[in-house]
Amino acid sequence: MSDRIDDLTAVVDKQIKVATEARIAAFAARDQTNLKKYGDLLGQTLDSHLGATADAITEIVKGLAVQTDKTIGALARSEDDRSRAYREVFKREQKADRLKSCLPWFDLGALVLALVLTVPSFLARNASTCAVLGASWTMATTGVDACVFYR
Repeated sequence: MSDRIDDLTAVVDKQIKVATEARIAAFAARDQTNLKKYGDLLGQTLDSHLGATADAITEIVKGLAVQTDKTIGALARSEDDRSRAYREVFKREQKADRLKSCLPWFDLGALVLALVLTVPSFLARNASTCAVLGASWTMATTGVDACVFYR
């Protein structure tokens, strides 16, 4: 009977060992099918691998935003400069148009001045017209007759 109890003890020990291994396998299977655990693990893995890339992309986006603001400012200044240049050109054209409208009067004034300066020299070539001008017909020291105005 002792041999039989020893055999049964060995069988029971073997069954306990198999049950323990089955229990350990069941716990391992339960841990491997735990979605929250593997979701967290996946999230940590992605964060560790993609975190630096995401930070770099964030910095690039910030840099692009700064450059966009600078570009908008430069375009606004360019538009202001272009408007100012157009206004200056318009003012110069108006000034040139005013000068063009006054040009005939300048021409007329120059003609009148030329006539005023040349008519007396024509009139002063003989004694009668010299007298009309209120001058005296006199012989100069060189022997040439001249129309002279005395006070």
